[in-house]
Amino acid sequence: MHSCCARKMIVWSLSLIFSLSYSILVCASSPAKHICRQDQRDALWEFKSEFHLSEMAANEKTQTWRSNSDCCSWDGITCDSKTGNVVELNLWGSSLEGPLRSSSGLFKLQYLQSLNLNSNNLAGILPDSIGNLKHLRDLSLSGCNLFGNLPSSLGNLSDLTHLDLDGNGFTGELPDSMGNLKQLKKLLLASSKLSGNFRHALLNLTELTAINLVSNLLEGTLPSNMSSLSKLEYFNIGSNSFSGLVPSSLFMIPSLTLLNLERNHFKGLLGIGNISSPSKLKILSLGGNKLSGPIPGFISKLVELSSLDLSYWDTLRGTVDFSMFLHLKSLASLDISTLNTRSIVDMSLFSDFESLNLLSLSRNTVKFSSTLHHLATPIGSLALASCNISEFPKFLQTQTSLFYLDIAENQIKGRVPEWLWGLPGLEYVDFSLNLLSGFDGPPGVFQRNEIYLLDISYNAFKDPFPLLPKSLTFLAASDNQFSGEIPETICELDSLETIVLSNNNFSGSIPRCLEKFNTKLTVLHLQNNNLSGEFPEESVSVGLVSLEVGHNQLSGELPKSLINCTGLEFLNVEENKFKDTFPFWLRLLPDLQFLVLRSNEFHGPIYYSPPEVASLNFPKLRIFDVSKNLFTGALPSDYFAAGWSEMSSGVYTPDNKQQRFIGISFLNYLKSVVLANKGLEMKLLGEEDTIKQDKEDEEEDQVLSWTAPAIAYVPGVFCGFVIAHILTSYRHDWFKKIFNCIA
Repeated sequence: MHSCCARKMIVWSLSLIFSLSYSILVCASSPAKHICRQDQRDALWEFKSEFHLSEMAANEKTQTWRSNSDCCSWDGITCDSKTGNVVELNLWGSSLEGPLRSSSGLFKLQYLQSLNLNSNNLAGILPDSIGNLKHLRDLSLSGCNLFGNLPSSLGNLSDLTHLDLDGNGFTGELPDSMGNLKQLKKLLLASSKLSGNFRHALLNLTELTAINLVSNLLEGTLPSNMSSLSKLEYFNIGSNSFSGLVPSSLFMIPSLTLLNLERNHFKGLLGIGNISSPSKLKILSLGGNKLSGPIPGFISKLVELSSLDLSYWDTLRGTVDFSMFLHLKSLASLDISTLNTRSIVDMSLFSDFESLNLLSLSRNTVKFSSTLHHLATPIGSLALASCNISEFPKFLQTQTSLFYLDIAENQIKGRVPEWLWGLPGLEYVDFSLNLLSGFDGPPGVFQRNEIYLLDISYNAFKDPFPLLPKSLTFLAASDNQFSGEIPETICELDSLETIVLSNNNFSGSIPRCLEKFNTKLTVLHLQNNNLSGEFPEESVSVGLVSLEVGHNQLSGELPKSLINCTGLEFLNVEENKFKDTFPFWLRLLPDLQFLVLRSNEFHGPIYYSPPEVASLNFPKLRIFDVSKNLFTGALPSDYFAAGWSEMSSGVYTPDNKQQRFIGISFLNYLKSVVLANKGLEMKLLGEEDTIKQDKEDEEEDQVLSWTAPAIAYVPGVFCGFVIAHILTSYRHDWFKKIFNCIA
């Protein structure tokens, strides 16, 4: 009986196995079912055909699409499994080149719920047609080079919960229709050119958890009832032009964890009412405003803070109770620089912080106790610029995690101690504006270190020139007492991008070995030395952004290899012996803003009548000085009528946040140039935004038949020129490393 049942069970099992195997074979031999609808496939294929792809894009998502396959299986595509409609299109970083057309196939994908085209080059406007995708919940178009006004049709996307348009070039105001996005949780519009006020309509978006409007051109005051955004967790409006008082209602939002108002024009007292529930704030950035009066004691109650920036708070020479910060046990980053207080900061106050990694006390008076030998947690970044320090603090010897040290603008005399180079992680060092004369230890004392930035400018350093670490990318040694030829050991460095050796007593010629940095060098400043001879063609790096060799004895022709420097913005060769005709070919440099040829032996006309060169057409030039040369001929009255559009606008001066936060001295690469206009000599002093004028006796120009002896200055141009990207685009990983300390 049992054996009979067993046989039946075996037969039944084998039958089941055979049946399943047959089904699998049948399915395998049958053609795959396509769930993608034909109209959806056609729309996607049309969308793909609208863009150019570079040769480097061979492996990008759209390149793997095949017309004879199911579009729902294409890379970056997600479909609804029941309807076959495309509901998600993710082509992030797919090397798409070209504008979004209003009739694009994209807008035929009517059922899209998520669209991510981040990091493609869609240079152009965002079409109104975007409002036709009414099922969108997630729209991400960050870093796409979009520009123009935001379309009001965005207000049609009533299901939208996530809007990311960061890193574009949008202009104009936020459309009122944004107030229709009742489901919106994240509004990300950072790093654009948006203007106007903070829209009150945004206060109706009560589901918002994040607003990021950092780095725009927004202005006006914030609404007083910001607490109506009761679910807000992230509010970042730094680097705009907002003004007025900081609304106390911001601090009444119980969910808020990040509040960044830095680098605006907020002013006055910070008045905070009673906070009923414990604050969740982790990051509070109020620095770089015009806040004044006492620092409110309520800050000591923000016990969850990991990052606090109160820099440039004007206490009106009042006192500050620094002990309030002792309650903030979780602080990883603290910036209390430039408080205008008569109180003294005792460094031992920070000896018990367990998480502190970044500390900026610059432009306050700091006291170092003789018993201070270490901090509870080794610090990573320390800014002590202009703190009335007369010697290197001894406790630094124990800071084995220190990677950034700014000790500029103090009264430190003597020599840099050898023990400093024993700190294993040190990478960025600023000793500028002290009274230092040399380095202790053997000649190559810090040559083996991994130093990336070294600023020893404005000191009393003398020969021999130090042997430098091969890792160095930024070297500033201006305004010292170095002499002799520029040492060719500089050319042994592997990654040098910035060389500033101005205002020394170097002689001889510009080293030809600089050709080693043919693509790397972006800044070369050698002005006010005793350099002579011709400027070697091969020493011109094609990557140059700023070249300053004024006030030397250089001769010959201007190096024609400058024509390859397509990113050149600043060129100053004043007060030399260059003998050449006017360099018409410089008009081919698209970004040139500052051209000074003053006081040389340039000769011949600066105007030609043939149509092809009738106008110099320097579209971005803002300052142009050719005075005190030997030019001849006449200029027509409409000479500047076309192609000089930027002359009517002010010279760009960057925000100084990086200078303040990172501590690099702008003095090393500010441009100080004497300009001439109708008998007046004007010296642009860069950061000071002032012009010094020295009257000269007006003499009739003997070689030019126009009224003014120089084209050097036009109305609207009245501040110094700074190459902004030296700090903002130079070595982003440095800044990232520092700011990651507070993440």
